[in-house]
Amino acid sequence: MNSSICDLVIFDLDGTLIDSKLDLVHSVNAARGLMDLPPISDELVSSYVGDGAPVLMRRALGPQASEADVQRGLEFFLKYYRAHMLDNTRLYPGVRDALDRLREAGAKMAVLTNKPVRFSRSIVEGLGLTQHFFQVYGGNSFERKKPHPIGIETLLGESGLARERTIMVGDSGVDVQTARNAKVQACGVAYGFQPESFVEYPPDLIVDDMAELVEYVLSRSL
Repeated sequence: MNSSICDLVIFDLDGTLIDSKLDLVHSVNAARGLMDLPPISDELVSSYVGDGAPVLMRRALGPQASEADVQRGLEFFLKYYRAHMLDNTRLYPGVRDALDRLREAGAKMAVLTNKPVRFSRSIVEGLGLTQHFFQVYGGNSFERKKPHPIGIETLLGESGLARERTIMVGDSGVDVQTARNAKVQACGVAYGFQPESFVEYPPDLIVDDMAELVEYVLSRSL
């Protein structure tokens, strides 16, 4: 075990470790159907993901929706998604191998997402990844969601690892902002839901696949 590698790697979930687009699209459009609204495109739904389920539903229903409509849609969305969240959701290519390599190298890993925590943990378990992470936190694990740094701060405290040897990995500017707010390194994945957001919020590095992240993390021991 290499004790001097980049010690703590914190991952976003949707668009970073998992391709959950289709199940999210189906769930959002099922909620829109409840409101007698037509379906919206996969790309538009993807652009709404990242700030938690309540914000996703408000964006998906549009500015004309009342608070009561949003709440009704959110309740339906969560119920529908709970039943269908593993219908089509899969790990991105190379993710499992990368996580295996990082674990073997001695890195400690966690998930920090704005998805509700019970869904996040169920997906991690359903995809056989539970053993890779010492913690999985969701958008309702704390009083504030990403980009607030409370999630990273909590993981730093729980792990006892150094801030300067920690990296946050995600697919959007929200993840970069979270890393900046916690004063840790930021890595963006180019294949995720919102790579265009890196123009406004550039990470320290952008990788095309998880194998590149592994090489970067391991190189930090040099």
